[in-house]
Amino acid sequence: MKLQKYRLDVGGRINRTKRLTFKFNGKTYEGYAGDTLASALLANGVKIIGRSFKYHRVRGILSAGFEEPNALVQLESGARTEPNIQATCVELYDGLIAKSQNCWPSLNFDIYAINDKIKRLLPAGFYYKTFMSSQWAWMKFYEPAIRRAAGMGKSPTVADPHIYDHQYAHCDVLICGGGISGIAAALAAGRAGARVILVDTGSEFGGSLRSRHEKIDGLSTKDWVLNAINELESFEEVILLNRTFASSYYDHNMVVLDQRVADHKSYPDTYEPRRRLWQVRATKVILATGAAERPLVFANNDLPGVVLASAAQSYTNLYGIFLGEKAAVFTNNCSAYPVAVSLKRAGVQVPAIIDVRSEIPDSSSVMAKDAEIPVICASVVCRANGRKLLKSITIDKIDGDCVLLGHEQQIACDWLCVSGGWTPNVHLHSHAKGTLRYDEVLSAFVPDKAGQPNQSIGAANGTFDLTGCLKEGFKSGQLVVEAAGLFSNKFKLPKCTKSFEVHPKPLWAVPHCNNDRSPRFVDFQNDVKVEDIELSHREGFVSVEHLKRYTTLGMGTDQGRTSNINGLAIMAGLRNENIPTVGTTTFRPPFSPIPLNAIAGKERGRHFAPIRRTPMHEWHVKNGASFVPAGQWLRSQYYPDKKEKMWDAILREARNVRENVGIADVSPLGKIDLQGQDSVEFLNRLYINSFDTLPVGKSRYGVMLREDGHVFDDGTVTHINNNHFMITTTTVNAAAVLGHMEYWSQIEWPELDVRFMSVTDEWAGIAIAGPESRVLLKQVISGLDLQNESFPFMAFGNCQVSGVPARLFRISFSGELAYELNVPANYGLKIWDKLAKLGVDKNIMPYGMEAMSILRIEKGHVVGSELNGRTTPLDLGFGNMMSKKKDFLGKRALNREGMSGDNRGQLIGLYPQNKVSPIPGGAQIIERPTLSEKFSVIGEVTSAARSPNMGHPIGLGLVQNGRNRLGEIVSIASPVTGHSFDVVLCNPVFFDPEGKRLHD
Repeated sequence: MKLQKYRLDVGGRINRTKRLTFKFNGKTYEGYAGDTLASALLANGVKIIGRSFKYHRVRGILSAGFEEPNALVQLESGARTEPNIQATCVELYDGLIAKSQNCWPSLNFDIYAINDKIKRLLPAGFYYKTFMSSQWAWMKFYEPAIRRAAGMGKSPTVADPHIYDHQYAHCDVLICGGGISGIAAALAAGRAGARVILVDTGSEFGGSLRSRHEKIDGLSTKDWVLNAINELESFEEVILLNRTFASSYYDHNMVVLDQRVADHKSYPDTYEPRRRLWQVRATKVILATGAAERPLVFANNDLPGVVLASAAQSYTNLYGIFLGEKAAVFTNNCSAYPVAVSLKRAGVQVPAIIDVRSEIPDSSSVMAKDAEIPVICASVVCRANGRKLLKSITIDKIDGDCVLLGHEQQIACDWLCVSGGWTPNVHLHSHAKGTLRYDEVLSAFVPDKAGQPNQSIGAANGTFDLTGCLKEGFKSGQLVVEAAGLFSNKFKLPKCTKSFEVHPKPLWAVPHCNNDRSPRFVDFQNDVKVEDIELSHREGFVSVEHLKRYTTLGMGTDQGRTSNINGLAIMAGLRNENIPTVGTTTFRPPFSPIPLNAIAGKERGRHFAPIRRTPMHEWHVKNGASFVPAGQWLRSQYYPDKKEKMWDAILREARNVRENVGIADVSPLGKIDLQGQDSVEFLNRLYINSFDTLPVGKSRYGVMLREDGHVFDDGTVTHINNNHFMITTTTVNAAAVLGHMEYWSQIEWPELDVRFMSVTDEWAGIAIAGPESRVLLKQVISGLDLQNESFPFMAFGNCQVSGVPARLFRISFSGELAYELNVPANYGLKIWDKLAKLGVDKNIMPYGMEAMSILRIEKGHVVGSELNGRTTPLDLGFGNMMSKKKDFLGKRALNREGMSGDNRGQLIGLYPQNKVSPIPGGAQIIERPTLSEKFSVIGEVTSAARSPNMGHPIGLGLVQNGRNRLGEIVSIASPVTGHSFDVVLCNPVFFDPEGKRLHD
């Protein structure tokens, strides 16, 4: 048996001297270097590639590029496996392994193909209307069955072994698309010395021109492109990136590129990344992204053997594929005629070109006549016939309104090449907030006004003739040169052979013939039929966005590239409106899927984020600390003695702070230095409380909100000197608060004279808390009188510690007499060690995050669990802090309905009625816990702890109307731990509610 029996003996861009073997569904096949997986499968006679998502119908190859909706495969295995990869975009390499997906147990016998038999029971939106019976049936039967059937490929379950890289670049012009117009633009800009980046998704530049037999300046298109690329490679300022997708277009002309560095190899070279993600900022972006050919919609149009005409031309001319014995052509435009001629030259019988139009332009009719190909005008293919493969087509005559006339005939064929016109790839233009207009001549949306400095050219702009593409390309490159102030000669437009003109006659869906009920597919991947669009219209879904979500039109991995315009046009017809009125769905980045590993790059695993360690980290390690991540920092969780259990150590540390003295490493707290003439005004706008009354040498607790009125962060603000403040933030929110401040100072309040920067890394922070803290500090502090009268609560002062310049804050979040000492970071370890040694006779102990949490819960102090993005100052009891004399960020939002009132959760304390049961964090607070009665959830536990100082478990929570329910007994229930018991609602300040110890 001949290997690759559907391979032509000559022709194509493949390397016939380099044979490659690969596996598909466990069977070994052979191909050549230069093949795609799709072309290699076709060369071996494999026409069925996979199954559709919903009905599990057999599907073959529809296209030859990234618009492919059908031929999705699972690539490789183990750690290297990737799902939902388009076979048309996979470059063949030796040893490649691929298999069909969305089928079980096999491609040829798929259990879920039963869905196709009962498809009338599974119309669009059936899942909204079905499975509405008992909750038990949903949980036990429906949901598990749906989850097993849902999805397509399988994600890897182990870590990817490959390297992924990131690259950043700037240029005068980024050209997205390496077809003829993109190359022309690059030549014009590159010859003048402009910095150019030219990207194309293919392995070679040239785009669709590579598969066409045309001439440029007397050269074949292949030779002209080769000469142009050689010239571009000689320019020092030009970067050529093939195998690269321009995937997303963001503000400030920033475009994300996904480069497949080693996807065409069996395995990347040593230290070579598999993919590289580029972030390119360009002065000008030229969009030469081409256009996608549209399929035609008729009965059974999804049968394997139905292929886009441009794809048939590519497989024949680029890959040397002999498609089959007979290939008919069905079209509504002129672009399919050269395809028919190419097939005929390759030895394929072309029984007919079925053309929707009644009048064919002379250029096309002459082309068909010279090739001796019959043309059947004013006709349509109304049905494709065959069970698993195309065997024949049924055609019929139509009148001027595309109504079938009943003159049916059958034509035997094993391939049907369809062309319903061309849709410019306007996605990147739309990402950049560009507008679209509907071109009646092309029957497609084309770019209108650009939202950023960019220009669409060539087929992406609706220009399809070769001369026009070259002209637009050279002109756009020339404009870039002129804008950059560079000198260049006027370009000379090459002479080209006359290209086809599209001249489409719109045909969005062929009517059924003879009461045929066979499905007419609009979206192949998601099995969206004409009938589904009609159903959505009957049910009142008039918006295209609603249509998309109700039917899943255009929601597959192909992003509806072959289906969107057909679906929108059918909806417009049902609404008796024109297509521009109906509009398009929103195009969102990315244009093509990007692997998550490429987005993460090297920032994964241990490299996901830099690990930050405090200046005292070595001391913590030596003293047996257990660490816990807080943001990017490693913070001490607790310090166990030998053979001491975790909670014994934590309770010991918390008890010792209340009885003696403890020290904690608080270096990771965010510290922002703020200066400027308008610093006070800036603080007043950011925080709910006022700071114009804060004197130098004092600190004040502050709360800042988001625009929506919810609490963003809390911390302290210290007045260091005139117009000089130090702001502290929570550890986790330090970067977010800094970004928040930068946004408001630069964008919204640029008139304010303020300057600030993070100084978190500049200062080591040590918290000294407990009854003996003042006595300990007096031994090392000079330059400050620490007595209450001279240095009261919330005081600040500059001082020295053992000769080291320092800052001392009398701040406490534990409710004890406490201080926070800041020293330059490189002295942190020295001062910490000195304090630890001096405090031995006072039973000093370090305490970690867990003990700190217990101490703050005992005092009812809120942290991240309460500052969860859903609470307001009123919820947390900060109402008295809010200034009534000034405006502040988020103030107006607090007046919205639902932002206040007794029905909102309010901060309360709680403890178990039996004073024994541990309180599970996150538990629901309910009024009626019995199974026989309906219960209502009235709140949630936000923080909980075992309190050694109260002698029983305690917690904080948010309860509806909580401040008016103190003393009530309610219940808590945790679905996670299974615990349920009664608790007493109480004041959130458990320990020393009068605050005497704080001010001692």
